[in-house]
Amino acid sequence: MLRPPVEPMLAQAAEAVPGPAAVRAGVAYEQKLDGHRALVFTPAGPGGTVLVQTRRGALVQDRWPDLVAAAEAQLPPGLALDGELVVWDTEAERLSFEALQRRAATRARGALALAVKWPAFFVAFDLLQHDGQELLTRPYAERRALLENLFTEHALTAPWTLCPMTTDLAKAREWLESWTDVSGVEGILIKPLNSRYLPGYRGWTKIRRRDTTETIVGAITGTPTRPQLLVLGRHDQDGRLRAVGRTVPLRPDAARQVAERLTAAAPGHPWTGAKFSATWGSRDVLDTTLVHPALVAEVSADRAIDHGGNFRHPLRFQRLRLDATVEDVPRFGAGPAAAAG
Repeated sequence: MLRPPVEPMLAQAAEAVPGPAAVRAGVAYEQKLDGHRALVFTPAGPGGTVLVQTRRGALVQDRWPDLVAAAEAQLPPGLALDGELVVWDTEAERLSFEALQRRAATRARGALALAVKWPAFFVAFDLLQHDGQELLTRPYAERRALLENLFTEHALTAPWTLCPMTTDLAKAREWLESWTDVSGVEGILIKPLNSRYLPGYRGWTKIRRRDTTETIVGAITGTPTRPQLLVLGRHDQDGRLRAVGRTVPLRPDAARQVAERLTAAAPGHPWTGAKFSATWGSRDVLDTTLVHPALVAEVSADRAIDHGGNFRHPLRFQRLRLDATVEDVPRFGAGPAAAAG
């Protein structure tokens, strides 16, 4: 019988849907949600404890009391589910990654209060154990059929959600092109129908929706000669510069290129200081704050960057343009076409 910690099977990133050969071999496509990977274990018999395990093996059921209560009420014993934890913001009426992070870091009494404000949902995409029997060596297609039967036989309702899946390539492309405009859906996962569940093995393929877009480099951390990451901004409809996100820490080659642009464009660092009209996350102090209307970074992002607010997805630095003007940068509210490149 499976007991935590169980190392989950992983996915490797790819840039495109696999070709005809892979499709002929038989694959399934699942929607990839922007949440926290988790495994849920129900006890083998009465008196046991429902366990919730993170991707890294930590047990965090004390942070998800609503999920534990739902498992005790709805799920059969001897079960192990693999899936994605997401959180619904009842006020904003949308999935919220920020609320998910808050809940994941809150324990005990605080967790009960947050569960009311931000209820958790578990999007199940794999069944690792059923009625105490391990299923790791069974092919994905068989595990998926058992998972669907589980939802049907037990009439599972919220917070349990069955992850959408299709074997139709056209439907998968539609998901990638259209559903990724929906908050919380960041791409698709591709899984061979005959694959076993191999903990730690990167046998699945993950494709995220990415569009090219341009943003003003509004600030950096580090120094102009040794930048660490870029804080990105855009001008809103009133002409105010707003923070829309940040890059992941720059790789050495990207950091060198940024440093060359910064020092070449502004010897001696004569930048114009400015404050964003919207705060960036919880960090209120940057090592270097700067604004230069002609300094524009072209990055690879998803379309959430055109919605304003805090951009939480990693942005891949590609290049800097010093010949752009403020008018070249798409403004908020310009629509998806403004983010296409």
